[in-house]
Amino acid sequence: MSIDHPAVETARERIKAEHLREHRPPSSARGLHHFALISSDAETTIAFYQDLLEFPLTEIFDNRDHRGSNHFFFDVGNGSLLAFFDFPDLDLGPYKEVLGGLHHIAISVDPSTWERLRGKLEAAGVPHRIESGASIYFRDPDGARLELLADPLGEMYGSRVR
Repeated sequence: MSIDHPAVETARERIKAEHLREHRPPSSARGLHHFALISSDAETTIAFYQDLLEFPLTEIFDNRDHRGSNHFFFDVGNGSLLAFFDFPDLDLGPYKEVLGGLHHIAISVDPSTWERLRGKLEAAGVPHRIESGASIYFRDPDGARLELLADPLGEMYGSRVR
């Protein structure tokens, strides 16, 4: 199946004309509180996110929806958190990227931090791909795809997106 690129571009321009507002009202949301993923092992996840990526662990407590499971959080800046659940008594199997599911999580870091974390990923042997000189794509220990983006919040590759 081939993509009709001119038709896609026409549809994109129509959507922009109909829905993108020059003067947007404020959002009803205050921000992203947390995004929750699954962890196969809490200590491995903590070592990856806190020690390698430098996202401080902020809390860990019992998962109210599944006793004996942990719910834990990492600070990803600007008041936002990345959260995890482990389910030690369930055989959930490995992470699967599926159409319609999570594609990736992009986290903004300043350019000097981006360089430092790129070096840490390389030293740790974490496979990664660099795109446009500002994005590093890689997977966490459970296979979730992450992006470290050296652009400021609200910008992407020189374009304002908020």
